[in-house]
Amino acid sequence: MACVELDEASGRYRIRFRYGGKPFKRSLKTSEEREARSILGRVEETIRLIERGRLDLPPNADPGVFILSDGKLNRKPTTEQGSTVRELLTRYQKSLPKDSKAPTTLRTEETHVSHLLKHLRESKLAQAVTVADMQTYVERRLRDKYRDKPIRPDTVKKEVATFRLIWNWAVTQDYLTGPAPTKGLKYPKTEQKLPFKTQEEIEKIVKRCGLTDQEERALWDSLVLTSKQVQEVLDYVKQVAEHPFIYPMFVFAAHTGARRSEILRSQIDDFDFQSSTVLIREKKRNHDKSLTYRRVQVSDLLMQTMKEWFAQHPGGQFTICEPVKIIRGKTREVGVPLTRSEAHDHFKRTLADSKWSKIRGFHVFRHSFASNLAAVGVDQRIIDKWMGHQTEEMRKRYQHLFPDQQRDAIALVFGRKKKAKGIDSHSKRPLPR
Repeated sequence: MACVELDEASGRYRIRFRYGGKPFKRSLKTSEEREARSILGRVEETIRLIERGRLDLPPNADPGVFILSDGKLNRKPTTEQGSTVRELLTRYQKSLPKDSKAPTTLRTEETHVSHLLKHLRESKLAQAVTVADMQTYVERRLRDKYRDKPIRPDTVKKEVATFRLIWNWAVTQDYLTGPAPTKGLKYPKTEQKLPFKTQEEIEKIVKRCGLTDQEERALWDSLVLTSKQVQEVLDYVKQVAEHPFIYPMFVFAAHTGARRSEILRSQIDDFDFQSSTVLIREKKRNHDKSLTYRRVQVSDLLMQTMKEWFAQHPGGQFTICEPVKIIRGKTREVGVPLTRSEAHDHFKRTLADSKWSKIRGFHVFRHSFASNLAAVGVDQRIIDKWMGHQTEEMRKRYQHLFPDQQRDAIALVFGRKKKAKGIDSHSKRPLPR
């Protein structure tokens, strides 16, 4: 008739029961099993009383509320919907169990919540927030700037998505009712990201002049390197690298398409020199798991580079690390991985005084990895497997770089006619005179 279960996400018990052929699920707002079992007994007794006719369900009453209140309430008390916007957002953050989400995800949500509190009236009842309030939030947020640049609509959409996530969580906890007031919000139209371009294409466009600084930065953000250029960069890095871990870090990025965070997360045992593969530790593919994996084939250069690096590795489990770090006069433990900002700083310093100084970051190697695989005809399914979390939008950005393959594809369907000595080579018949 009814049962209780523990919601592992919130640590509270909830009850499930059926009445009139309709299922009900309600939070009991308690983490005590004994209290939950007691409520379960009362719910079952109330349902029996209704079925036997000893207790009448009032017309227009909410069966879930009526049964859970031992037949005393027809509707939820208005006090249950009395949380303010600040109280609701704070309650959500405090409810998250430890390690329920990746640290970067938690930091992102904290940032979104801070902006929501800045532009939504935090003292307003959360249940009273309307679509109009959220539209006002969107318009105010778009007037903000970050590093002298206006906030992108995509950023605001992510913040609204976080608000919707919190609202839906509150509904499951019986703090709010109804759908989130986010449907139908209007955003400015945005431009699609530029297709990837080679260095020669970008330099040709820049040479014409007339670009703003922002337009030129967007162009260099679309850079991909050819296989030859990737090798030239690696040769340069090998000559000028100030630390022994820098060259292996560059080769790792260029020959696997791994993200910067995945490189910094990598451990020595992830490299299997017997099977010539490396295990990539990823956190973006599955939001239900804190860590997932994919395997990428290791090139001869990456294998040799890593063998030489591991022979002089300072110790610890992580693939890329510094021998010793000094922080505030104290020696930090050997073998601690680099932070994201430290890795980026080493990247920029290494390429600073070279013709490769326009390369914006490690992501250029990731895009180039996928592009160069596609250029030599590698099956798209293999590219997706090695890249992890590959999207159709990303594929469209680099596939235009290979017109020869596209011309060959159309020729396979319709054939290619050539005129030679008066013969139509497609039909092998003399051309009409």
